[in-house]
Amino acid sequence: MAGIVDYAGLFPPAGLDMSTAVHNYAAYRASDEAWILGRFVVPVGRLDELSEALIALGAQAAPEWRLTAVAGADVPADMDRIRAFARQQHGEGRARVDSLEAKLTSVEAIDRVARQRDAACSVFVEIPQDADVPSLVAAVKRANVNAKLRTGGVAAESIPSRESVVRFMRSCISAGVPFKATAGLHHPVRAEYPLTYESGAPLGLMFGFLNVFLAAGFMRHGMSDTDALELLDERDAAAFTATATTIRWRAAVLDEAQIDELRSAVALSFGSCSFTEPVEELRALALLS
Repeated sequence: MAGIVDYAGLFPPAGLDMSTAVHNYAAYRASDEAWILGRFVVPVGRLDELSEALIALGAQAAPEWRLTAVAGADVPADMDRIRAFARQQHGEGRARVDSLEAKLTSVEAIDRVARQRDAACSVFVEIPQDADVPSLVAAVKRANVNAKLRTGGVAAESIPSRESVVRFMRSCISAGVPFKATAGLHHPVRAEYPLTYESGAPLGLMFGFLNVFLAAGFMRHGMSDTDALELLDERDAAAFTATATTIRWRAAVLDEAQIDELRSAVALSFGSCSFTEPVEELRALALLS
C-alpha cells in the first residue's frame, strides 16, 4: 500500500477549493498513514494557484511536494506550462511535477507527447475504453510511457464495464506497460455507493481498488480473464484476507515478491479525491493496522 493513493481532492466528487485541498494534503503527510500517500494531483491550469497556496502554507510545505499534473485538451501547451512552473519553483523547493496525466486518443498524439516530455517527468496516457485499446497500449509501450485507466466518475454511465477493465489490464500486462487507475476507487471492495457526497445522491456499482489491483496481480501470474471478471465483481469483503507476507482472494494467493512486482511494474497507484475513506475502510476490514 506504500504510496498507493494519489490525493485528488480538487477533483469531483470532492471538488475542494485549493486552500482546503492543500491543507488536507499537508495534514495527511504529517499523519501516521503518510506512507500510504502518493502525489498531490492538480490540473495544469491551476499550478499557479497551487504555488500561491504553498507559499501561504509556509513551513508545512516542506519537504518538497511531488505533483501529478493533469493536462487539458492542449497537451503540448500544458507541457510548456509545467516547464514554466519548474523554472518558478527552482530554488524554492516547494513542489515539482514529476508525473503528467493526459487523455490521448491516437498513436500520433502519444508519439508526439513522448517526444516532447521531460525525462524527469513520467507520463500516464489515459486511453478511452471505446478506442482500439491494444493498439494504443502498444503505442504507449513504444513511447516508453505509462497507461491510465479511468474506472468511474460522478455518473453511473461513467463506470466502465468489467470486460473493458479486463481488456485494458490484459493489454497492459501483455505489453509490459505499467498503469495507474483513477476515479471511482474510494472504496476497497466493489459495491453500490453514492456517486457524489451530496445528500440523497444516486448509487452506482463502483469498483473496489482491492478488486482492481489484485485482478491485475493475479492476471500477471496466470489468472484467466474469466476469473478476473469474477474477481472484479467480488462484493464480499471477507473474500479478501492478508498476512504479513501474502494477500489472498478466496483460494488465490499473491506472495510478497509478487505483490512487490505488482506495485512496481503493473499497477502503480490510484487517484482518489478522498484519502481518509480508503484508509478508514481498509482499517475496518482489518487489512490495515
